[in-house]
Amino acid sequence: MQTTFILIWFVVIIIAAFIEINTMDLTSVWFVIGALVAFILAIIDFIIPIQILAFLLISIILLISVKPIAKNYLKSNVVSTNADRLVGKVAICTKEIRPGERGEVRIDGQFWSAITEEKDVVKVDERVEILAIEGNKLIVVRL
Repeated sequence: MQTTFILIWFVVIIIAAFIEINTMDLTSVWFVIGALVAFILAIIDFIIPIQILAFLLISIILLISVKPIAKNYLKSNVVSTNADRLVGKVAICTKEIRPGERGEVRIDGQFWSAITEEKDVVKVDERVEILAIEGNKLIVVRL
């Protein structure tokens, strides 16, 4: 029976690690650590309820206590591009923007791709307000 649980904990480690690698959400990693502890306990031949209890306690405690700290630390290392400073500013349309298609606007001497959520066409030389930045394009509305 212990051999079965050694294999089960190993599979849990692999699955949780695979999920964490694909999501990078800092959730499954704590279950990897909990399963690793349970795996070691299974190898040492602890009884199954102790293994399950250790897995649950360690995983949940790490998830609740360490995840917020780790998320906060990783968030503080984000490099700001200052592109968000454009939101709320006024730009000039340089290439007509049709609904569902990209056009172009000029702001601060730079040209940006732009789209609009309006149903009307934004014509060249019309003034637009920048509502948001999505990837490398601006979302604008005619003034």
